[in-house]
Amino acid sequence: MVKLRLRRIGNRNRPVYRVVVADQRLPRDGRFIEEIGTYNPLQKDNNYRLDLDRVDYWLSVGAQASDTVASFIKKARKAADESPAEAVTETPAPVEEAAPAPVEEAAPVAESKNSEE
Repeated sequence: MVKLRLRRIGNRNRPVYRVVVADQRLPRDGRFIEEIGTYNPLQKDNNYRLDLDRVDYWLSVGAQASDTVASFIKKARKAADESPAEAVTETPAPVEEAAPAPVEEAAPVAESKNSEE
Protein backbone atom coordinates (compact mmCIF):
# COMPACT_ATOMS: atom_id res chain seq x y z
CA MET A 1 0.00 0.00 0.00
CA VAL A 2 1.22 3.49 -0.85
CA LYS A 3 1.31 6.06 1.97
CA LEU A 4 1.86 9.80 2.28
CA ARG A 5 4.19 10.13 5.26
CA LEU A 6 7.09 12.03 6.80
CA ARG A 7 10.76 11.27 6.13
CA ARG A 8 13.33 12.75 8.53
CA ILE A 9 16.29 14.54 6.96
CA GLY A 10 17.47 16.90 9.71
CA ASN A 11 20.51 16.74 11.93
CA ARG A 12 20.54 15.67 15.55
CA ASN A 13 18.35 18.02 17.63
CA ARG A 14 17.40 19.87 14.42
CA PRO A 15 14.59 17.81 12.85
CA VAL A 16 13.35 18.65 9.37
CA TYR A 17 10.97 16.38 7.51
CA ARG A 18 9.97 15.82 3.91
CA VAL A 19 6.45 14.73 3.04
CA VAL A 20 6.91 11.81 0.67
CA VAL A 21 4.91 9.18 -1.15
CA ALA A 22 6.34 5.76 -0.27
CA ASP A 23 5.43 2.11 -0.04
CA GLN A 24 4.51 1.34 3.55
CA ARG A 25 6.82 -1.70 3.62
CA LEU A 26 9.92 0.44 3.08
CA PRO A 27 11.84 2.04 5.99
CA ARG A 28 10.91 5.54 7.19
CA ASP A 29 14.03 7.15 5.73
CA GLY A 30 14.40 4.71 2.87
CA ARG A 31 13.40 4.78 -0.77
CA PHE A 32 10.39 6.84 -1.76
CA ILE A 33 8.34 7.47 -4.89
CA GLU A 34 7.94 11.25 -4.83
CA GLU A 35 8.54 14.23 -2.53
CA ILE A 36 5.44 16.41 -2.24
CA GLY A 37 6.28 18.78 0.61
CA THR A 38 8.32 19.69 3.68
CA TYR A 39 7.77 20.21 7.42
CA ASN A 40 10.00 22.15 9.82
CA PRO A 41 8.78 21.71 13.42
CA LEU A 42 11.26 24.29 14.78
CA GLN A 43 9.69 27.12 12.77
CA LYS A 44 6.74 28.81 14.51
CA ASP A 45 4.36 29.93 11.76
CA ASN A 46 3.85 28.42 8.33
CA ASN A 47 6.14 25.51 9.10
CA TYR A 48 4.94 23.18 6.33
CA ARG A 49 4.65 23.29 2.54
CA LEU A 50 2.57 20.92 0.40
CA ASP A 51 1.97 20.52 -3.32
CA LEU A 52 -1.82 20.08 -3.13
CA ASP A 53 -2.11 19.09 -6.80
CA ARG A 54 0.16 16.10 -6.26
CA VAL A 55 -1.55 15.28 -2.94
CA ASP A 56 -4.91 15.16 -4.73
CA TYR A 57 -3.45 12.93 -7.43
CA TRP A 58 -1.99 10.42 -4.99
CA LEU A 59 -5.14 10.32 -2.87
CA SER A 60 -7.21 9.75 -6.03
CA VAL A 61 -5.15 6.68 -7.00
CA GLY A 62 -5.56 5.09 -3.56
CA ALA A 63 -2.69 6.36 -1.41
CA GLN A 64 -3.43 6.91 2.27
CA ALA A 65 -2.05 9.76 4.37
CA SER A 66 -0.58 9.26 7.82
CA ASP A 67 -2.31 11.10 10.67
CA THR A 68 0.22 13.93 10.72
CA VAL A 69 0.22 14.41 6.95
CA ALA A 70 -3.59 14.30 6.92
CA SER A 71 -3.64 17.20 9.40
CA PHE A 72 -1.22 19.17 7.17
CA ILE A 73 -3.47 18.54 4.16
CA LYS A 74 -6.50 19.75 6.09
CA LYS A 75 -4.70 22.93 7.22
CA ALA A 76 -3.29 23.59 3.74
CA ARG A 77 -6.72 23.30 2.12
CA LYS A 78 -8.22 25.62 4.70
CA ALA A 79 -5.43 28.17 4.06
CA ALA A 80 -5.85 27.79 0.28
CA ASP A 81 -9.59 28.48 0.58
CA GLU A 82 -8.94 31.66 2.57
CA SER A 83 -6.09 32.95 0.37
CA PRO A 84 -8.00 33.58 -2.91
CA ALA A 85 -10.60 35.74 -1.11
CA GLU A 86 -7.84 37.95 0.25
CA ALA A 87 -6.08 38.09 -3.11
CA VAL A 88 -9.24 39.36 -4.84
CA THR A 89 -9.80 42.20 -2.38
CA GLU A 90 -6.21 43.42 -2.55
CA THR A 91 -5.21 45.25 -5.71
CA PRO A 92 -1.50 45.75 -6.27
CA ALA A 93 -0.28 49.29 -6.82
CA PRO A 94 0.94 50.05 -10.36
CA VAL A 95 4.67 49.82 -10.71
CA GLU A 96 6.39 52.63 -12.58
CA GLU A 97 9.63 51.95 -14.34
CA ALA A 98 12.46 54.11 -13.08
CA ALA A 99 14.93 55.54 -15.57
CA PRO A 100 18.45 54.23 -15.04
CA ALA A 101 20.73 56.66 -13.24
CA PRO A 102 23.48 58.17 -15.42
CA VAL A 103 26.86 56.60 -14.87
CA GLU A 104 29.67 59.03 -14.15
CA GLU A 105 33.12 58.04 -15.20
CA ALA A 106 35.98 58.67 -12.82
CA ALA A 107 38.82 60.91 -13.97
CA PRO A 108 41.97 58.97 -14.85
CA VAL A 109 44.59 59.05 -12.13
CA ALA A 110 48.00 60.20 -13.31
CA GLU A 111 50.77 58.02 -12.03
CA SER A 112 54.34 59.14 -11.98
CA LYS A 113 56.87 56.50 -11.19
CA ASN A 114 60.04 58.47 -11.51
CA SER A 115 59.45 62.16 -11.21
CA GLU A 116 62.48 64.28 -11.93
CA GLU A 117 62.75 67.36 -9.82
